[in-house]
Amino acid sequence: MSGDGEGIKGCPGKEPGELFRAGRLVKICAPMVRYSKLAFRTLVRKYGCDLCYTPMIVAADFVRSTKARDSEFTTNKGDNPLIVQFAAKEAQVLCDAARIVCPFADGIDLNCGCPQRWAMAEGYGACLINKPELVRDMVRHVRNQIDNPGFSVSIKIRIHEDLKRTVDLCQKAEATGVSWITVHGRNVEERHQPVHYDAIKVIKESVSIPIVANGDIKTLKDAENVHHLTGADGVMVARGLLANPAMFAGYEETPLKCIQDWVNIALEHGTPFTCFHHHLMYMMERITSKQEKKVFNVLSSTSAVLDYLNDHYGVC
Repeated sequence: MSGDGEGIKGCPGKEPGELFRAGRLVKICAPMVRYSKLAFRTLVRKYGCDLCYTPMIVAADFVRSTKARDSEFTTNKGDNPLIVQFAAKEAQVLCDAARIVCPFADGIDLNCGCPQRWAMAEGYGACLINKPELVRDMVRHVRNQIDNPGFSVSIKIRIHEDLKRTVDLCQKAEATGVSWITVHGRNVEERHQPVHYDAIKVIKESVSIPIVANGDIKTLKDAENVHHLTGADGVMVARGLLANPAMFAGYEETPLKCIQDWVNIALEHGTPFTCFHHHLMYMMERITSKQEKKVFNVLSSTSAVLDYLNDHYGVC
């Protein structure tokens, strides 16, 4: 695990709880496998993102292996407020993981929403929405064992077919002291179907803790519409931010300044080429022609990418 934790915890007005108490829509970068790492979090924070999550980390591996800690979790002084998302199914393992990151982060999030088969087969992710007592137990353990009262404990869920079950889960989590709940407005089987924003609204009206809406938010206007539709206190965005890391600042498509910022940040952080290139492919999706994509997407070195950006866009 690398990064200097000094100054990260307890920055004035930077605790996640403070963001929600400020009464304006909290704009959040979702946990994304491979993508929401330190360099990308640094980029989106420059463009109006209030709160960032790490990619999901399997808590048991993180606790057991120094190698996993070093490869999975990197942060620095400017990387706040930061939530570390864990996949876990045992209360003490989640507590142990939370204790390790507590000096370097502002909270943890328990993933109860990942619908991938491997996660469900291991007892992680979305199968936890069917185990409200276990979720309650895990939240309670972390609450009891982490001394810092400003350290948040949140959960991210999908909805049930029967919404009453989701409301029950959320109310049980609230009673145990969960800080907020992020609701992806689809059930476990749904992938690209329309998001059930009406369900998020029902959940919001059933609890008194903050609710974050997640699903199909691609622009700042979308974020504001979802806020009005659901009453949610925050919005969490994944693919929308990959396509346009400046969306929370109100840009309709990725501005060249943002591409330049990504180049600078990625090079400074030593971002591996594949990740560096993939982010650019997402960011340039809307601003390049088919022909340009054919050329850009097969470039195979950092220097080739830099030459292309310089020649075509004046980004160097």
